[in-house]
Amino acid sequence: MYSILVIEDDIAFCNLLEKFLVKNSYLVTTSYSGQEAKQKVQKEDFDLIITDLRLPDYDGIDLLTEFKLQKPSIPILLMTGYSDVATAVKAMKKGAADYISKPFNPEEVLLVIKNTLQNPVEITSKTITKNNKKPEIEYVLGISKASKKLSEHIDLVSPTDISVLIIGESGTGKEVIAKKIHQKSSRNSNPFIAVDCGAIPKELATSEFFGHQKGSFTGAINDKIGYFEAADGGTLFLDEIGNLTYDNQIQLLRALQERKVKPIGSNKEIDVNVRIITATNEDLQDAVRNGNFREDLYHRINEFSIISPALRDRNEDLMIFAHFFLEKANQQLNKTIIGFSKDVISIIQEYTWRGNLRELQNCIKRATLLTQGNWIEKSSLPNEIIENRNNFSDLSLMENEKNAIISALRKTDNNKSKASELLKITRKTLYNKLKLYNLE
Repeated sequence: MYSILVIEDDIAFCNLLEKFLVKNSYLVTTSYSGQEAKQKVQKEDFDLIITDLRLPDYDGIDLLTEFKLQKPSIPILLMTGYSDVATAVKAMKKGAADYISKPFNPEEVLLVIKNTLQNPVEITSKTITKNNKKPEIEYVLGISKASKKLSEHIDLVSPTDISVLIIGESGTGKEVIAKKIHQKSSRNSNPFIAVDCGAIPKELATSEFFGHQKGSFTGAINDKIGYFEAADGGTLFLDEIGNLTYDNQIQLLRALQERKVKPIGSNKEIDVNVRIITATNEDLQDAVRNGNFREDLYHRINEFSIISPALRDRNEDLMIFAHFFLEKANQQLNKTIIGFSKDVISIIQEYTWRGNLRELQNCIKRATLLTQGNWIEKSSLPNEIIENRNNFSDLSLMENEKNAIISALRKTDNNKSKASELLKITRKTLYNKLKLYNLE
C-alpha cells in the first residue's frame, strides 16, 4: 500500500482529501504547514508528497526544492488553482512530477496519482525543455467495479499460456486488453501480431495466415511469411474472429491443434509456437447454434473468456479515460491543453457513449485540435454530443428502438437472424442492441 504525505493548510479540505485517498486504499499522513511537513519527511519515508502551492509559512516552490534535495526519489504533486498554472509549470521544471488543479475532479486526482506512482520519473528542467511528453500508457486502470474485475482477470490469465476469448462491443478496447495480456506474459519479448479477421478477403485468408511461396498462385511474386510464422514465440491476436468463413475456420482449427502451418505452394510444414487471443462483438454461442461457427473451434479459442465492459458499465472511469485521451491528444497534436471546463465534464458524464472508448477518444482528440485556450470548452465539442445527452427525447428514441426489437423477436419466435432482416440491420448490430437494452 502506497504512503502519501498531504500538505494543506485548509484543515477541512485536507481532512476531506485524506478520507478520499484512504477510501481508495492509500496510507495518508497530513500536515497543515510546511515546517511540520519537513519534520515528517525527515522521520518517515513516503512514496508520494502532495502539497499545496501556497502555504502560510512556506512558498510551495521553495518547499519543493528542499524536498528534492533531501529526498530526491520521492515524487511530488502540486495542488494549485487555475490562476497558478504558470507557476505550476515553473515548479515542474524544478522537479515536480505533476500538478492537480483546484477545484478537484476526483477521477483526475486518482489518475494523476496512479500515473505518478507507476512512472516515478525524475523530471528536470533539461527533460522538460527537450520533451514535455509523459510515457505513453496503453492500458488505463479504472476504478469501477467492472474495471477492477477486468484487471483481475488479466492478472489471472496473463502468466498462463491458455487461449483467451475477449468479448465486448465495438470500441471497448479489446485489442488493448490483448496487448496487456501479452505484455504481462512470459512471451512479452516476442512479437504481438494483431489481425482484423473482418478485413481479410476470404480468398486471401490462407495466404495471410500461413504464408505462400513465390509463384504458388497468380500474383505471388515473392515469398510471404504468414501471421502464424510471424508471431512464432509470441502472441497472435485475431480480432472479430466471427467474420472468418467456415473453410477458414477449419484451417485455423487445424493449425491450432497441430501447431504446424504449411505455406501455399510448399510441401514442408513449419512448427509454430503461438499463443492465441481472439476477440468478438458477436454472440459466438448463437453463431455455433446457427451453424455459422464451428463448435470445436469455439471451445479451442475459449479456454478462458474476458468481458471487455461497455463504457456505460464503468461510469466512474469516464473522466479517467477522458484525461488519458486528452494527454494522448496533446502529445499527438503538440498541444498543452490542461483539462476540461465544468460544462464539458457534465456533458461527458451525461452523454451515452454508444461508440464506447473509441467514440470518447475521437471526440476529445477533435476538441483538443479545436481548442485555442488552456481548457476544452463546450464550443469545441461536436453538436451531436451536446444535443444528444441523456435527455427525454434521447430516452424516448431508445425506448422506441427497444420496443421495435422486442416486437421483431416475437414475430420471428426469437430467431435473431430473421429479426435482424425484419429490422433491416445486421446481425452484429442486433446483438449490440440486445446487450444495450439487456434483452439477452
